[in-house]
Amino acid sequence: MQLSEKTSHKQAYNPYLPSWEYIPDGEPYVFGDRVYVYGSHDYYNGYVFCMGDYVCWSAPVDDLGNWRYEGVIYPRNEDPLNKEGKMCLYAPDITVGPDGRYYLYYVLDKVSIVSVAVCDTPAGKFEFYGYVHYNDGTRLGEREGDQPQFDPGVLTEGDRTYLYTGFCSRGDKSRKGAMVTILGADMLTIEKAPEIVVPGCEYSQGSGFEGHEYFEAASIRKVGENYYFIYSSIVMHELCYAVSKEPDRGFVYGGVIVSNCDLHIDTYKPAEQPMAYGANNHGSIVQIGGEWYIFYHRHTNGTWYSRQGCAEKIEIADDGSIAQVEMTSCGLNGGPLRGEGEYGAHLACNLFTDTPSVYVGDDRFPKIMQDGRDGDKEPGYIGNIRDSATAGFKYFDCRNVNGISIKVRAYADGFFEVRTKWDGEVLAKIPVCGSNVWEEYGAPVKIADGKQAIYLTYRGEGIPSLLSFTLKTAE
Repeated sequence: MQLSEKTSHKQAYNPYLPSWEYIPDGEPYVFGDRVYVYGSHDYYNGYVFCMGDYVCWSAPVDDLGNWRYEGVIYPRNEDPLNKEGKMCLYAPDITVGPDGRYYLYYVLDKVSIVSVAVCDTPAGKFEFYGYVHYNDGTRLGEREGDQPQFDPGVLTEGDRTYLYTGFCSRGDKSRKGAMVTILGADMLTIEKAPEIVVPGCEYSQGSGFEGHEYFEAASIRKVGENYYFIYSSIVMHELCYAVSKEPDRGFVYGGVIVSNCDLHIDTYKPAEQPMAYGANNHGSIVQIGGEWYIFYHRHTNGTWYSRQGCAEKIEIADDGSIAQVEMTSCGLNGGPLRGEGEYGAHLACNLFTDTPSVYVGDDRFPKIMQDGRDGDKEPGYIGNIRDSATAGFKYFDCRNVNGISIKVRAYADGFFEVRTKWDGEVLAKIPVCGSNVWEEYGAPVKIADGKQAIYLTYRGEGIPSLLSFTLKTAE
């Protein structure tokens, strides 16, 4: 599908990468005049997490709708422990060492140690460098008393690198929380053994983290004099933050930055009403062109294993706090999308039915999907649409909108309702009927000028799919 000229250039969307790309666990960094995103690599229709090699995407800091594929930066069989490629590369992080080189930290899915790769450039061919270890050569995670290593986050200051790791599931008292380990100038040797910085749920009583304890997805950023520890909490769908003046102690719970089902948000719906199908989450914050953003991921294809990167603008208040932000379709755009032209249905930031669900994985619910196999550059669409299924798109700068059309496929007998609020007045009804190819249907509609959301709700029989919608304006 070729979107119209007016909507396909110089706008940024969620997800920010092409609809056929699946890069979750995003760690964004600005190097020079580009923002680079490092993450794990899911497959469309994958059967486990992180099946692909590490790839990198980047964009100019002043053109966040123009992402460039940098290629494979590190294949999974590069690690000496994984020459046969049977293990998956879990979520990585990157830091610039004291020598100016770029160091990539990661964990393979079947071992509990931290591997490191290195490269002279941010998106070149990384080469295996070594394993994080104690002075006697014992690898971190293998010494008696060590907790298993998982989800490394790294920050380098001078000759010291702070390595944050950990995974803490409910009921497992052997996992105490997120750890920080201090490494020396060689980026591998431990100078200070792991210490707990944020508790897991089994050790959180009286900590201030109750209900939002550390689960996984350790990430670290320094903002002014404050260190921000970003992580996925025990409920999985939310990215939380903790703040300290020191990188290795004193972290205090701050709040939720984003939830990939929009739980807790009460700006446009009841706070505890989920508006998308959430699951695990992973990401971090970055400053781009003077603005701060949170990168996170969403779930597609009705499973946990085909995740896509998204981003939202955030505000860091004078007191250091970060208020939770809504999921949108226009996260990196700097404001609403243009209220005219064609938009792919995969840009839906809200997806739900009359049966609420916080988590993904029920065959009754609509899902964002694509035709073909992983790697096929097929457009995303919303499938498995049944009666009451609603797709929401936020936000658009509407001016003189007087019509809307949709592209629909599959056998169905019903209509799509058009609203600007999830529970608002029905502004138009678009009848649809059965077809095994994409057909366009339309209706006149009057949408008020200004910042608006678009909600499309199906009523009727059958299970249609939605490819796109087009906002039409008066001449």
